[in-house]
Amino acid sequence: MSNNEIVQKLWNLCDVLRDDGINYSDYVTELVLLLFIKMEYENTEAGILQKHKLPEGCRWPDLTKLSGLNLLNHYRQLLLDLSKSDDHLIAAIYADAQTRLREPRHLEQLIKSLDAIDWFSAKRDGLGDLYEGLLEKNASETKSGAGQYFTPRPLIDSIIRCTKPQAGELIQDPAAGTAGFLIAADAYIKQQTDDLYDLDEKAQRYQRNQAFVGMELVPGTRRLALMNCLLHGMEGDDEGVVHLGNTLGQPGTHLPKADVILTNPPFGTAKGGEASVTRDDFTYKTSNKQLVFLQHIYRSLKPGGRAAVVLPDNVLFEAGVGSDIRRDLMNKCNLHTILRLPTGIFYAQGVKTNVLFFTKGTVANPRQEENCTQQVWVYDLRSNMPSFGKRTPFGEQHLKPFEACFHAENRQESDGQISLALEGEGRGDDCMDAGGRATSGTVAEGETESRWRCFSRDWIKTQKGDSLDIAWLKDQDSVDAASLSEPDVLAAEAMSELTEALRELDGLMQALGASDQAQIQKELLAEVLGISVMDAGV
Repeated sequence: MSNNEIVQKLWNLCDVLRDDGINYSDYVTELVLLLFIKMEYENTEAGILQKHKLPEGCRWPDLTKLSGLNLLNHYRQLLLDLSKSDDHLIAAIYADAQTRLREPRHLEQLIKSLDAIDWFSAKRDGLGDLYEGLLEKNASETKSGAGQYFTPRPLIDSIIRCTKPQAGELIQDPAAGTAGFLIAADAYIKQQTDDLYDLDEKAQRYQRNQAFVGMELVPGTRRLALMNCLLHGMEGDDEGVVHLGNTLGQPGTHLPKADVILTNPPFGTAKGGEASVTRDDFTYKTSNKQLVFLQHIYRSLKPGGRAAVVLPDNVLFEAGVGSDIRRDLMNKCNLHTILRLPTGIFYAQGVKTNVLFFTKGTVANPRQEENCTQQVWVYDLRSNMPSFGKRTPFGEQHLKPFEACFHAENRQESDGQISLALEGEGRGDDCMDAGGRATSGTVAEGETESRWRCFSRDWIKTQKGDSLDIAWLKDQDSVDAASLSEPDVLAAEAMSELTEALRELDGLMQALGASDQAQIQKELLAEVLGISVMDAGV
């Protein structure tokens, strides 16, 4: 059973639970509390989980053998008992957990449906994937929307392949969400180490308990992250892999320095403005959450550490303090790559985002804090791309050309000049100097339209004013301003189309028997235009 099939099967239960007064967000919460108990039992039976076992009376068979009011009362007591568990991680997962179910038959239906799921598929795809799949359903099929932005799995996996996290490194996500980045990094490392069997016992313990750390502000989301990590063999410290707290407040100062930081910070303005950012170790004060997160990220890297962060366009071009932070970033880090992402790949349509890849210091001197960025390579995956969505899903195949360009062997430096040794998609682009001149010699015919180009730090400073909003490709369906008609002609055409549309609407209302309402609307329109209804001719 595929992940999508599981999500659809679970989502179909929403209609039943609505009869119990359960809304969509409450339904997702109810689901994951039960789903964890089911998957914990299966993993324990299979010998995958040795530690953090649920106590007797709180296991899946204890629920399946009961029915009616006995089941509902037992389940309520079970949640309370787990929240008081001696196991700190189990207690954290079930802290303040309670059911809103009032009808025993609805709880029975949930349990029977979960019992019928192919749990191997659920574990393979991850509890977080199921949860985010349900949230995606909520975003696309309800008026409320998801309320947050979630990183598509193909993008996460591509970022992991580019940053190549290694065993023994400390990997951080300061805006962990459901821990998608951390779990993907763990999966990548396990693939490279034969599921950790290539490591000695001490190194294996480090991977399970110390290698990954995240922070999440929302308790319900953090609960899901803890469940997801535990089911993937990631235990973390006494607080689990993902700690509860505000990274932009004092809890964020306790996050350890990292070798790798992978994250997609929440978009928007910090609630309460700058006052909600309570840390005193940020040089530049701003209410823009992404800019504050960016400061945390490059300040939290160890010398030589690397980061990949998803950020909206405004971070690249915002003036004032935004320019100061970008200059500080390029001073302290080597901002070597920017990936311009297409629109439509996040749940909020129209959001324009990028991935910034940078390394603390330089290769020659990881502790360097001045002039670390000498050139920035930009890959434009936005221009002339399809409109992604349900009908055109964004997938791994769209990121493969970028990954081929990304890796260092395709960026050859010689006497200060840069060229590419890559056939096809990203070959032969020039690096722009401060005067806008190519520094890599001759560019082959047709290659100026490549998605992959290099820009020198001097060019970014003098030509862009330290803005990183760099684009050179023209969308094929974009309109050239030089070919447009004069403004008065365009206005007349628009007025003519509007008049014709009003005539058609008036005819429709007459046909529907709403002539009185149509007359009222015509009189209002005539009043706005300062003419009589007869003069308007409608």
